[in-house]
Amino acid sequence: MLLLSKQEIQSILTIRDTINILESAFAEFANGNVDLPERTYIHSKENNGMTLFMPGYLKESHTLGTKIVTVYNGNKKYNLPSVIGTIFLLDDKTGEPLAIMDGTLITAFRTGAVAGLAAKCLARQNAEVHTLFGTGGMAAPHALAINEVRAIKKLNVVSASSKESKIDFVNSLKEKINCEIVICENAEEAVREADIVTLITSAKVPVINGYWIKPGTHIHSAGAHSPQMREIDTATIIKSKCVCDSFDACKKEAGDFIIPIQENRWSWNKLHGTLGQICSKEIPARENENEITVFKSVGLAIQDLSTANYVYKKAVELGIGTEFSF
Repeated sequence: MLLLSKQEIQSILTIRDTINILESAFAEFANGNVDLPERTYIHSKENNGMTLFMPGYLKESHTLGTKIVTVYNGNKKYNLPSVIGTIFLLDDKTGEPLAIMDGTLITAFRTGAVAGLAAKCLARQNAEVHTLFGTGGMAAPHALAINEVRAIKKLNVVSASSKESKIDFVNSLKEKINCEIVICENAEEAVREADIVTLITSAKVPVINGYWIKPGTHIHSAGAHSPQMREIDTATIIKSKCVCDSFDACKKEAGDFIIPIQENRWSWNKLHGTLGQICSKEIPARENENEITVFKSVGLAIQDLSTANYVYKKAVELGIGTEFSF
């Protein structure tokens, strides 16, 4: 069995790699070659935390395993990331453990990379202005992934964080991407200007308004993760071509869709389809320059496991990692 640290994974994996990995994984998912049990939650209300168990099996690529991820919003005071993950890979023929690896970096990369993949499919080819809501640990990978698939010239950053946190975020990002980066205090102005809007917040109520969205905008929502939470208002959902990562998962978890349905203003039959259906060419992606597109991501184990499988194979090839036996 191989043990792989965050630093070792960082030496192997790039955002561009991850986008390509996920494109294949989502197509495999759409083709029915995946077992994806419902994720299991354990809540620790007294510690403002949540633990998720996310198993999965991609049959075509022989990828079997699970991710355990914790989300503790108070971790900053302990100098820890709010999201911590560990991934276990198993041999699908014998059940033997193949690898245990840090899942925090993979979680960040795969969460950002799906935004890149969705933008590759749904954003206009000439998109140049990206407005990003959020400056937490998942925000930078989203910015990097969008820049991989579109020639972004300007990034607007909108956040409820402190001024110092926003400045630190922008300064760290300037070392990684080559475009103008602006901290915006006016969310409406930032959205009206945008060709792509990315939402990676902990908001419980919408942070954007449908009347701010110009024709041709692509919106990516990855922050709201319960039926009671949403980042996108109903007006935006109604006027958009809506795509999701998993129909079943979103029916249980995506407040951005569930709340408009509860208001009797939208229905599931108006959903265009899934990202996997687009990747497998079953349904079209963007069809014209004026349509507004929404991609809702609740996160799937196939993203983690397909990325982890790539990392494991690359580590074996390069002789990276520590061998371990129980």
